[in-house]
Amino acid sequence: MASDCLFCKIVAGEIPAKKVYEDANLLAFHDIDPKAPTHVLLVPRRHINSLAAICSEDAGTMAELLCAAPTIAAQLGLTNGFRTVINTGPDGGQTVGHLHLHILGGRSMHWPPG
Repeated sequence: MASDCLFCKIVAGEIPAKKVYEDANLLAFHDIDPKAPTHVLLVPRRHINSLAAICSEDAGTMAELLCAAPTIAAQLGLTNGFRTVINTGPDGGQTVGHLHLHILGGRSMHWPPG
């Protein structure tokens, strides 16, 4: 746990969150500033700063993250589709220094997203 990390504090239960999924390695909760009718953040419980910090030892965590996303989307009723986004670094739009995958749905998504 990174002591100053918002998402580590949520994982530890120090900050409340509206959880939608959890297992031994992952936690998903509603975003407090949603950009779609459904906007959930999926985070690894273990602190990883960003996608740029991923190494081969994190392959299992990344597979779990990607495999959990469709399960969570289905649980949330996103039957017509959903978007997943991983923002990386300041220019990529990452605002919390803890790897997280956005699951967005409940409306038609447009391209380009930016």
